[in-house]
Amino acid sequence: MLEINNLGKLLMFAGLILIIAGALFSFAGKIPFLGKLPGDIYFQRKNFTFYLPLATSILISIVLSLIIWLINKR
Repeated sequence: MLEINNLGKLLMFAGLILIIAGALFSFAGKIPFLGKLPGDIYFQRKNFTFYLPLATSILISIVLSLIIWLINKR
């Protein structure tokens, strides 16, 4: 019975993560600074465009690391 409780908690946590990820994807275009931070690399030529959101990726990684750290602190 203990394994079922753990599986239930895992499924609820996974569902919560999916809801948060869906909300972020839905509203990501409305966050003005996301994807346009200093440190994001953007090259545009005649027939070629290259975009590497380096600073944005680092910021998202730090925020997610803090959230996971707070969850695991309990």
